[in-house]
Amino acid sequence: MLKIGQMNTLIAERAMEFGLYLHPIDEMDDEVLLPNKYVPPGFRLGESIDVFVYTDSEDRPVATTLTPTAMVGDFALLTVKDVNDFGTFFDWGLEKDLLVPKSEQQHPMAVGEEYVVYLSLDEETERVFGSTRLGRHCSKVSTGQDEGQEVSLIIYGITKLSIQAVIDDQCLGILYRNEVFSKLAIGDRLTGYISRIREDGKIDLTLKKPGYRSVADSTERVLEILTQAGGFVACHDKSSPEDIKRIFSMSKKEFKRTVGGLYKNGQLEMDPKGIRLKEA
Repeated sequence: MLKIGQMNTLIAERAMEFGLYLHPIDEMDDEVLLPNKYVPPGFRLGESIDVFVYTDSEDRPVATTLTPTAMVGDFALLTVKDVNDFGTFFDWGLEKDLLVPKSEQQHPMAVGEEYVVYLSLDEETERVFGSTRLGRHCSKVSTGQDEGQEVSLIIYGITKLSIQAVIDDQCLGILYRNEVFSKLAIGDRLTGYISRIREDGKIDLTLKKPGYRSVADSTERVLEILTQAGGFVACHDKSSPEDIKRIFSMSKKEFKRTVGGLYKNGQLEMDPKGIRLKEA
């Protein structure tokens, strides 16, 4: 059976003037056209080939050797090519652009802008379409994650207070802006951790490793920045949260805890104007 919106390994069955007809290895009656422009030089009948199958402008299944940016079931950062009355068209690496219908748009879109899009399949028409209403296509609550669990994230929304992310391509969660000390952008993929699963099942995220590992990372960062600065940085526990965030990319609370630990271990000296690496 052909898998629309996915890669298929198919066998060349018969040749026509305009291309080759391919079929699945175990299904002779289900066939799809591979136009001549996509047939590799020297490819022969009876051989197998990996192709992406989708529908053309007349909703007929067609195969291509081009690889799209994303396939059905994927989240991807795509660029808008055109906007009209019934939807927005995105570049996804194929000749026929990907349509995000107006009913599947979270907000109005503009040509040239990038958005995180989920690719889905209309089972009735077999059309591949996109959606930026991500909550329709993945869970808004936990799907069995545990607090402290490492997860993969893709950033899809940024507000003044929070950063919205898709977790493991399964569900949605948020990072709080005041807990994020690196610059993030829509479409960024990164590793995060489940900070808290609320009573309603919604997920809070963090970029900090839980427990000791987080402390170790902060310690390494402070020591590395001090070393790069020649052993002294004009920043201490009385400095403003903004200065600490700018220099060390961490909260004031985390900075004080980290510097306090280094001082107790004899690795730092406190100076009225900042902190200094202690000479061995």
